[in-house]
Amino acid sequence: MTVAVRYLSKTGNTKKLAKAIGEAVGAQEEDLLSPIREPVDILFLGSAVYAAGIDEKVKKYLEENREQIGAIAAFSTAALISGTYRQLQRICLQLGIPLLEAEYHCKGKFGPMHNGRPNKKDCEEAAHWARTILEMHN
Repeated sequence: MTVAVRYLSKTGNTKKLAKAIGEAVGAQEEDLLSPIREPVDILFLGSAVYAAGIDEKVKKYLEENREQIGAIAAFSTAALISGTYRQLQRICLQLGIPLLEAEYHCKGKFGPMHNGRPNKKDCEEAAHWARTILEMHN
């Protein structure tokens, strides 16, 4: 099974999770400046919520790379909301990209809120989630 890990992170929160997931699945985590060079079965896609929405860069990236993506496993951080799944689901439906049902989400530090998050435990849980995704789809 081929996998890739891509993320968008303005504050470093989602990047921390991407690194843990990349190590867990044996793929180098890369930001959205890196295209998917060859087809992947699963794209572990990390995004965050900015002003209550997914950044337009994520949608553009998926539009540009959709032919290379078998399915997406989403992970995210946010200070206030509980994930990006529903917003990402709308984008994936429009683009015809399957979105796996399980999303990993944890709190992300924002100003004085959630100081230290994502923490070591969050990263360990993200790595476990990613390995479970691979086991389920192998």
